[in-house]
Amino acid sequence: MFAVNEAEINAWLTALLWPFFRILAIFAVDPFYSSRTIPVRIRVGLALALSILLSTSLPPMPHIEPVSPLGILIIIQQIIIGLAIGFTMRLIFTAVEMAGHLAGLQMGLGFASFYDPQHGANTAVVAQFASLLTLLLFLAMNGHLLVIETLAKSFVWLPITAAPIKLAALELLVKSGGQIFQLGLLLSLPPVAALLITNMSIGVMSRAAPQFNVFAVGFPLTLAIGLASLYLSLPMFVPHVHAYLEAASKLAYQIAKAFTP
Repeated sequence: MFAVNEAEINAWLTALLWPFFRILAIFAVDPFYSSRTIPVRIRVGLALALSILLSTSLPPMPHIEPVSPLGILIIIQQIIIGLAIGFTMRLIFTAVEMAGHLAGLQMGLGFASFYDPQHGANTAVVAQFASLLTLLLFLAMNGHLLVIETLAKSFVWLPITAAPIKLAALELLVKSGGQIFQLGLLLSLPPVAALLITNMSIGVMSRAAPQFNVFAVGFPLTLAIGLASLYLSLPMFVPHVHAYLEAASKLAYQIAKAFTP
């Protein structure tokens, strides 16, 4: 007769429960897996399936009951680690959306917004276009598989232990958040620079010819030049996004190493 004791049950639970919470935390903030178009049941089922698949190759788990105070503390640690790693990919998409906001504001389309089902809120039309384009590039570059690969490697970089994690990784993540403004300005630089020259030209013409109607000519002109510069800069958009995704993977490695006690 097949018999199972309490120690074996705890070993099975710890082998599945603690990786499951880290994986689920990553899926909760990752720009692709956290999309509202993916049902919660699918995300939970995928996290459980990955936990089962990875359980055979994970380092040995600490011999601690999962429902004990120390076991609950480990669960909280895994959630913090998963959220920090998942936010590395979120930084790239936020920088792209900020670039869309800056370009749209200079083009005069800052007031034009649509409901974005991915975020569940109204988003500027240029920012939504840039976000959807980045998501398509993310899938074309197998970014969704890169997330799973980074997730699997995170258990090697930072094994599950009962030792307290270092909070220096959160400081690194906060400092990396400042790159949103830098990357957003860099991506929006072509249309912003073209519109800056256009606005300066319109200002010179209005001073040279006072009867020149700035409102009748300026808005269509800035909109046309903004769309043209945005169209011409799209081919240069792809290598930048690819480089940012690779940088996000390296940042996830640095954060996992910074968490190591």
